Amino acid sequence: MNLHRASGQWRLGLTLTLITAACWATLPIALKLVLQSLDPITLTWFRFLVAALVTGAWLALRGRLGGYRAMHGRGWSMLLVAALMLVGNYVFYLLGVQHTTPANAQLLIQLAPLLMALGGIWVFGERFRAAQWLGLAMLVAGMALFFSDQLAASATSPGYVLGSALVIVGAIVWAIYALLQKQLLVRLGSMQILLFIYVFASLALLPFAHPAQLLRLDGLHWALLAYCALNTIGAYGAFAEALAHWEASRVSAVLATTPLLCIAAATAVHALWPQWLAPERITPLGWAGAGLVVAGSAAVSLLKARTPAKTA
Repeated sequence: MNLHRASGQWRLGLTLTLITAACWATLPIALKLVLQSLDPITLTWFRFLVAALVTGAWLALRGRLGGYRAMHGRGWSMLLVAALMLVGNYVFYLLGVQHTTPANAQLLIQLAPLLMALGGIWVFGERFRAAQWLGLAMLVAGMALFFSDQLAASATSPGYVLGSALVIVGAIVWAIYALLQKQLLVRLGSMQILLFIYVFASLALLPFAHPAQLLRLDGLHWALLAYCALNTIGAYGAFAEALAHWEASRVSAVLATTPLLCIAAATAVHALWPQWLAPERITPLGWAGAGLVVAGSAAVSLLKARTPAKTA
């Protein structure tokens, strides 16, 4: 099978990955505030609906809606599975959050980029140097240290095991989606892939959504909801393009720092509007873990990977 290869423009790939990380880091803050007035399924459905409308209009203006004609049976199957995996990620994550704490869910969902890194090595033949394997180990150890206190506190909560299992399933299906997204770039443009997924997700979630709730939102929550919807377009658009220019293993390593960026954003929001969010409390052990995450991510993403061996 003709596997997708990155373009080699690593600076562009790194920039797009950082944009993705920034979008995903600030999204939970906006979601937390919007959820005061909107249920999770309706919020997610609205995000996908807006993404589908905006992406569809953008592709139509550029005359790029016809790319689907070149798709064949195998390509359509991969596209459908990718859509199912991304919808599954949202659903399993939402169900997991209902049974466990947000902090624990945020930790466990970070398994997704790590699984994507290993998938990039296994599926696409991306190869690590010894220093990059060490960086990956540092990254994993740092995450474990940083969230150890939160995990210990959450372990006594009812439904902890069930909620954790659901979030882990969400992480697994997201990694499968990400790898399929990368391979589908051989057949379609990134925005065409995302348009299909957005439309599919909007239709799949509609029976479970309650659009009438939108009529009860005030101006602030509408603004936050709009940000959540536009965040979907920006984050996944940048993520898809990053995979076109950079190896999946490197993209995933940078995205693993998202929890740290999220904490920084939450700290800033608390400083400006303390009534909105509670302050973050980080122990010295947590800061040591943060340092390992940053160092490990840098080692994995910035060192030059070994070139896959050529076949005769």
